[in-house]
Amino acid sequence: MTEFFMLDVSSITSSVSRSNFQEADLENLADMILESGGILKPLVLKKIGFEKYEVIDGHFEYYASVRAKEKNPNEGEMVNALIISPEKEEKVLKQASALRGIESNDKTVKSLTEPTQSTQPESLRLANLELRLEKQLNELKSGMAQERQRIDDKFKKIENLIPQQTDPLNLLNTLDKDQLYVKLQRSRITGAETLAKAIVDARLSKKNKQGFDDYRDVVQSVKGLGEKKILIIIDEWSRNK
Repeated sequence: MTEFFMLDVSSITSSVSRSNFQEADLENLADMILESGGILKPLVLKKIGFEKYEVIDGHFEYYASVRAKEKNPNEGEMVNALIISPEKEEKVLKQASALRGIESNDKTVKSLTEPTQSTQPESLRLANLELRLEKQLNELKSGMAQERQRIDDKFKKIENLIPQQTDPLNLLNTLDKDQLYVKLQRSRITGAETLAKAIVDARLSKKNKQGFDDYRDVVQSVKGLGEKKILIIIDEWSRNK
């Protein structure tokens, strides 16, 4: 099974040392990530523990994302990633290696081609490469869509039991831990179970027992809930009233 998630970059590790990459290159990509709001190519990860993941492919992008969070903790907090099941890990590694080999061979061909030679064979190779990559991307998108639909169907019956409130702040102030977990999980919020408990604990610790005053109060009161996560929650829950 392959799952697509938005994950906190701090929950991810890499077996490849950061020293393998030029800091200037990491700095450059980190700036691009902050400017565009995320990485173009999702990290490919495997789960190694409770809310802990390790990079299978995309080590450079991972360290650039780490640098982005160092520069701007709020904007660089989350990263898009594919979580690969153990039985698919070897196949995914082979595919990633093959794609890197194709890119490397293409660069070699370009460097050896003389200006006087016909560019038609190279153009055909590039066209074929683009078609293969487009096919793989479409297959990946299709798989992600099917997986998302499966999860949506799984939680639909449970979510129907949750009373419909007027806005996300009301939901944060009234839902119990299990209901919050369902909503957070369905919104692809990493660490949904831990975060649901933290929200309830913070709500109960309020002196007046009336819950959160506003969204800033939520961010300041709930441990592990940054501005980026609360924005995702507001957006997702507002569209799914």
